[in-house]
Amino acid sequence: MTLCVFSSLMAGIVWASSDSSDDPSVSATRGGDAAGGGDLPAQRAKQLPLSPSRPVKIAVPGIFIEAPVIGLGLDAKGHLGAPPLSTPRVVGWYRNGPSPGDAGTSLIVGHRDTETGPAIFLNLNALHRGDKVRVSRADRRTAVFAVDEVKTYTKDDFPDDKVYGTTNRPELRLMTCGGRFNKKSGYSANVVVFAHLTSLKKQAA
Repeated sequence: MTLCVFSSLMAGIVWASSDSSDDPSVSATRGGDAAGGGDLPAQRAKQLPLSPSRPVKIAVPGIFIEAPVIGLGLDAKGHLGAPPLSTPRVVGWYRNGPSPGDAGTSLIVGHRDTETGPAIFLNLNALHRGDKVRVSRADRRTAVFAVDEVKTYTKDDFPDDKVYGTTNRPELRLMTCGGRFNKKSGYSANVVVFAHLTSLKKQAA
């Protein structure tokens, strides 16, 4: 078994370039709220969003996940890549989009399983509203996100705008494969976790 192919990133989504001292990542332009869940409290809004900085580790306590993060790009068909099958306990961040905590929608993907057994995002669909996702960044800050909702979409009904679209606050999408598995066509769907930034923490020196 392998990770299913993710829907192509929509041509209409605008990614604006941004310079960073530790990573050539980019920031998304702001738009409508893609996932819902309310606005950030006023006292936190002043410190958000962060400047771009590549993610180095992700932790999801609700499903006992802690994993390193690598950068990923798009393939020739415009599909988001996936971590190598030889590293099923590693997740991948779409490096040409916002970094976690930056304005816009940051994307992190991982395998559900491989031919050798379960992989890092096997239980992604077990998350619930309010569960925390912590992303450690190269700038020694940790961006803490709260889950808004978890959805499973078939390939034919994948909502590109909602999943990949720009937002008016820092958001995160965690994605893996889902639905039924077919040896010829792979998985029939994608599991998507929608989350928004709630707080920042400085990592110990």
